[in-house]
Amino acid sequence: MFSLQTIFGSGQQFYALLDDAADAAAEAARALHGMMRAADRQPALDGFKLARLRERATADKINQALVDSFITPFEREDIQELGAALYKIPKQIEKFADRYSLATQHLAHIDFAPRAAMLEQAAAVVKQMVNQLPKMQLDSIAALNEKLRSIENEADRLMLELYRDIYSGKLDNMQMFLLKEFFEILEKAIDRCREAGVVVYQIVLKNS
Repeated sequence: MFSLQTIFGSGQQFYALLDDAADAAAEAARALHGMMRAADRQPALDGFKLARLRERATADKINQALVDSFITPFEREDIQELGAALYKIPKQIEKFADRYSLATQHLAHIDFAPRAAMLEQAAAVVKQMVNQLPKMQLDSIAALNEKLRSIENEADRLMLELYRDIYSGKLDNMQMFLLKEFFEILEKAIDRCREAGVVVYQIVLKNS
């Protein structure tokens, strides 16, 4: 006799799909940090677009699996919310890369690497949290969520330093505008990571 789980599946495919989405987000963040550390900092947009396309394809697979599957490892709404949150991370990173490619001649004097490193750290923590979802261990997820919050707080502190630079009077109007715009895009990307982490934490909180 076949069990219902044998007939309808166990829903474990959702963990693999969410892992893939988190990995695509982390891949985009790594690519951005690598670009910012490079001597010429010339944007290679193919890597960002591939990460975004991979994320989009995974999002489509998650949505289709929700239609096809009778069993899910946790609530369908939570799967949708987490998938959407993960999708926004490489989307925001690609936004930075696209705009950076148009303004490189004005940005040679600005060091984005420290903030890009924080984004890479945040995306890596999100990947860890998603990887650990099947275990539903609240203590471990709570510790990672706290780590993610600390990264966000540090990013906020660095933004205050940025505004100090903007109002120093040493920059022209173009430099002030670009400095503010690009750092705010990076800050929002870190916020996207934080939002995804909160979704993971809430899922584990409900299901542990």
